[in-house]
Amino acid sequence: MDSILVKIFATALTLSQVTTHPDSVKTQFDPVKDQDEVVQLLRDGCAHMKQAFDIESINLDDLISTAMDDPKAALGTDIKALHGLNFGDLNTAYHQFCKNEKIDTPVVDLGDVITFYDKAVVDLPDPAQLKGKQLPGLSQVTDGSGDHFADVFQPGNRRVWVALSDIPDHVQKAFIAAEDRRFYEHHGVDEHGIIRAFIGNLAQPGRPQGGSTITQQVVKNLLVGDDVSYERKIREMIVASRLEHTLSKSEILELYLNSAYLGRASWGIEMAARSYFGKSAKDLTLPEGAILAGMLRGPSFYNPDRHPDRAKDRLAYVLGRMQEDGVINAGQKQQDAAALPKLAAFKMQHRDSGFGLVDFLGREAKTDGVDSLTAHSYTVHSSVNAPLQRATEAALQEGLAEFEISSGRAVFRGPEANLADAIKKVGASSGMPAWQQALQDLRLPLYDVHWTPAVIVQKGDSKKGDNTLRVGLPDGRIMPLTGVNFDARRGLGSYDVVYVNVTGPVYAAPLLPAVDPRTGKPIKQKAPVNVGLAQLRVRPTVQGAALVLENKTGRILAMAGGFSYPLSQLNRTWQTQRQPGSAIKPITYLTALQKGLQPNTLVPDEPLTLPPIGNSTISHDLMISNSNSGGDRPEDYWSPRNADYGSGGALTLRRGLENSVNIVTAHLLDGGIDSDPAQSLDEVCATAKAAKIYSDCVRYYPFVLGAQPVRMIDLAAFYAAVANEGVRPQPHAIDSIEQNGKVLYQYPKVPLFSPISAADSASFYQLKTILQGVVARGTARAIGGLSPYMAGKTGTTEDAVDGWFVGFTNDVTVAVWVGYDNGDGKRRSLGSNATGARVSLPIFKPIIETIWADHIAPKAPLSGPSPDAQRMLVDMPIDYASGDLLNRPTPPPAQDNGGFAGLFGGNQPPPVQHSGGAFIEHFRRGPDGQVADTQYQLVSQADIYAMHQDQQPGDPNNPYGNNPYGYEQGGRAYFPNQGWQSAPPPQQPQRGLFGFPLFSQPAPAPTVRNPNTIWGQRYN
Repeated sequence: MDSILVKIFATALTLSQVTTHPDSVKTQFDPVKDQDEVVQLLRDGCAHMKQAFDIESINLDDLISTAMDDPKAALGTDIKALHGLNFGDLNTAYHQFCKNEKIDTPVVDLGDVITFYDKAVVDLPDPAQLKGKQLPGLSQVTDGSGDHFADVFQPGNRRVWVALSDIPDHVQKAFIAAEDRRFYEHHGVDEHGIIRAFIGNLAQPGRPQGGSTITQQVVKNLLVGDDVSYERKIREMIVASRLEHTLSKSEILELYLNSAYLGRASWGIEMAARSYFGKSAKDLTLPEGAILAGMLRGPSFYNPDRHPDRAKDRLAYVLGRMQEDGVINAGQKQQDAAALPKLAAFKMQHRDSGFGLVDFLGREAKTDGVDSLTAHSYTVHSSVNAPLQRATEAALQEGLAEFEISSGRAVFRGPEANLADAIKKVGASSGMPAWQQALQDLRLPLYDVHWTPAVIVQKGDSKKGDNTLRVGLPDGRIMPLTGVNFDARRGLGSYDVVYVNVTGPVYAAPLLPAVDPRTGKPIKQKAPVNVGLAQLRVRPTVQGAALVLENKTGRILAMAGGFSYPLSQLNRTWQTQRQPGSAIKPITYLTALQKGLQPNTLVPDEPLTLPPIGNSTISHDLMISNSNSGGDRPEDYWSPRNADYGSGGALTLRRGLENSVNIVTAHLLDGGIDSDPAQSLDEVCATAKAAKIYSDCVRYYPFVLGAQPVRMIDLAAFYAAVANEGVRPQPHAIDSIEQNGKVLYQYPKVPLFSPISAADSASFYQLKTILQGVVARGTARAIGGLSPYMAGKTGTTEDAVDGWFVGFTNDVTVAVWVGYDNGDGKRRSLGSNATGARVSLPIFKPIIETIWADHIAPKAPLSGPSPDAQRMLVDMPIDYASGDLLNRPTPPPAQDNGGFAGLFGGNQPPPVQHSGGAFIEHFRRGPDGQVADTQYQLVSQADIYAMHQDQQPGDPNNPYGNNPYGYEQGGRAYFPNQGWQSAPPPQQPQRGLFGFPLFSQPAPAPTVRNPNTIWGQRYN
């Protein structure tokens, strides 16, 4: 049996049931036992259809006879569903089922028909799921200024839901007249509509008419899909019949008017009304509603923007149908069909920034009580600063590219696109070079990369000694392409598109009016001046992230979670955890300051070995504390090292953090915070937990050097708390959420942030001034000129896998991270010379400069202490290098050599020479109002004097003159059951930055380092 005939009769079986027995449609027949039942159903359906033909004044027998005499003339050649059909077989089947004649050799195999039907109707969707359903909608996101920032919607669902009651009656009737004039009479499938569409297609071959009802179109759009097949049509008719028993006509019409696609990227009547006419659906006039209804048949074919004549004809058709239905009179039809209604200008917005941030908004909305921003239509008022968001992304992208270029890691992998074909299509009709028009029309795959796209317009002539590649820019300028290596030169051809960073001044001539208003003569336009350079940029492999927080409120002003959203949707500001390295050290110093140490406390920079905690070992691969019932092994002891492998002398607590000295940080665990290193670690952990950097800490010593991974957003909030003297803001990006004008969520106008309980405002202020010194004199001194206005800390992890800088002003905190993704479990280094300062500061600086230049926050000196902090602090001048107090009267002699009196009385060593210069330090007052002197609490004055005696005078590496602390002391070690001894434990293997044994090449031999010198330009 002809397969097409099988499909036709399976469809006829469906139509017969839904038109004659809509309440009892069967979806399963036995191919053998139920043949008689199927024959009767087909005969009942044929009789019903003959009545419908009679009603439509069509003689079915005459139509069949005509088709048999000349099938092509009768049925045309454009009805794809009938291609390949044997009309003789169709005529035989007609006589069998519609004329009830006995056929000796039936052409319809009912067994095949039933089998096809049974398979087609398996697992039909339940129409009850549409009861009360609101379709996914578009949510609008505004920026912090209230301007439109982004639209959020699911693909194919750019809509705003509108209730049927808010759609004018004349608009509803226009859609019914255009698509389903018997909508209120049929039961889901309209046999009369099918007949009219069939006859219409015979009369006017070409663009086919559909016979689907509004109910069927709802089912197609929302339940069964829109594939062109007999199977889908069978499923559609049955489910449509069932839907009529589940939903009211009004509910079906409401779904239809909100689901239909109407062009201009608009789904539903409300979005279409806004797109075409700049108004809400409730304000649509009759001709406006009619033209929208007319586009249902083909939004592209009848598009009034591209095909106004077709749209006008379609408008007249819809108005004519409305006149036939008695909705309007002839005068109204003639008046409204005279011209197309005025259309609003439309250009689909192509956003180029903030994609990762919008994802974050969706996640935050869930915590605010809105499960999905695309489930309905909302207005989300965000905190983002749109210009800063773009500038932050641009700074990150350029910084990552510059890092790979400077480190020799940039790899050219091919052009972004080629415009040869597009240029041929454009031709010379646009009034500008074809390459320029094609370049302006191009939308590259990396739609959020902020470099300039450029097209190769000249490759140079090597025979003439000119190997210069020249590129054209979207503004028409042509300039040399620089930064091109051998691979790029070989891989680039004519009209290839690449990204470039345009540098140098731009003296493009201003655009003049096309016609001189005085003379009326055309003005010759001046081409842009070709100045500057176009530096080739390629997609980097290295990744990064940047985050900008408002300190007082926690509002997120900008968030860049990676190089480009199309390449990776992972948002590294909050979805990943990376080791912070030295960026976590302020937690340890804050704990020490809160315990009473002053910033001028001298801390040894000598080798140190700490024992395992609680008989545990460290897994070198996972860095997780694992229980171990065996004895302590030498390799389980922790012996941290400095980034330059050097050590020696002592540094003030301030200088230890400013210069990020690992051993100094580790020594704070040994008596600086508590006499028991393990207890000191616990207190540091408590501070980190109170600051909400971690919910829990892994209890191992490398924690203080940043071995435990952290989320950027949590680390940035802690630095904002430092700026606020301990008040930690809650990072958020949503100010409020509204739906239909009703506020669903509102962030508190005056949020009640609690201070971090682990330290008071005085300790936080002391820490802030030390972090200001990091910028002024320490590891971030590359931007030292900004130190009056900001503070911050760099961070570099073991083997330079991660590079950080987190900086803050009075008003904002900016966090930057650079590193390779490690989803494959591998730790890829940024390079032996890479540090947080080198990789992150070039990204941080343009971001903070944009903040100041655009007046997002003022460029003001860092604030002094609050009144609460001021009451607990006193300022006194010290020698910066030694920490010694200056200009202080000599106290009376005393035996106590640990306080102010002991420094000058009895048999104390003579004072050292001060060469570091006066420096105002902030000292904490005790409960009694007195300042406790902790300068020599961790190292004795006698040892300091001995160091000074061993220092060679006139050391050229000493920026402070004579170095008072220039010798390396022997380290102490802990032996189980013996306490601290002067001899170290058995020889241990060479250790890495966090103190773990290195299993690769041996490290350089330790060096005696001048503690007053910043080591070899290596920042940590």
